[in-house]
Amino acid sequence: MGQVNGADSGVRLRQAVIVARELEPVLAELRDELGLGEPYGDPGVAEFGLRNAVCALGDGFIEVVSPSRPGTAAGRQLERHGGDGGYMAIFQLDDLVAARARVGELGVRVVWEIDLPDISATHLHPGDVGGSIVSLDRPEPRASWRWSGPDWTGRTGHGAPGALVGIGVRVLDPGAVADRWASLLAAPEPRGDPPRISLDGGGYVEFSRADSARPSAWPRSPSRSRPKCAAAARPWRSPACASCCSTLRRLRVSSPEEEER
Repeated sequence: MGQVNGADSGVRLRQAVIVARELEPVLAELRDELGLGEPYGDPGVAEFGLRNAVCALGDGFIEVVSPSRPGTAAGRQLERHGGDGGYMAIFQLDDLVAARARVGELGVRVVWEIDLPDISATHLHPGDVGGSIVSLDRPEPRASWRWSGPDWTGRTGHGAPGALVGIGVRVLDPGAVADRWASLLAAPEPRGDPPRISLDGGGYVEFSRADSARPSAWPRSPSRSRPKCAAAARPWRSPACASCCSTLRRLRVSSPEEEER
């Protein structure tokens, strides 16, 4: 994939996370639409009162999480927003030390942080970031990704054909939130209307204005193997698809054919 507008910020979108009341039906639909392989269930997310499933798409990842007990942050989001939707955006950075310094300078709260031999991660409070939880990660080696299980821990695994390209975030003040994310990521200045942050590898995050606090259907996405998925002609009404004004709204993936362009 080529870079967008010459972006070379040392940061890319590596994983998008969806929260769902029921994990299995959401996972089944995503796997069917995108041709995803067997998921990895990380026992470590039990720390947060969650179950999860992570699927590799190219060398990017799509994760579904679901509360496994009452009183979780994920459960509270489901209640606030009236249904399933985007939960977290995970970015891979070349310089995590500098990114953590920016977090402190900007007064953003850290809700979780870890340093392991093969990966380091910092989760940022959505109330300080706007839109969703943002995680800043640095794997070693760069192509590895522990969060997708043993096949990707300390090495490069194999994902389904295609790629995770971008996400859309619906918020009340798109310009302000886009500027905030760009500052945290040290990414190029957001451009366009709606504002878009361009990332390495042709990735992006686009911010649009929320016009209602009511959950809306997850918009259509290109699928792994055809220009538009079956949902393109209608709103998705499955558990995978509701979101709201303050969560990740759009998941954009590319087919192998698009990757070659």
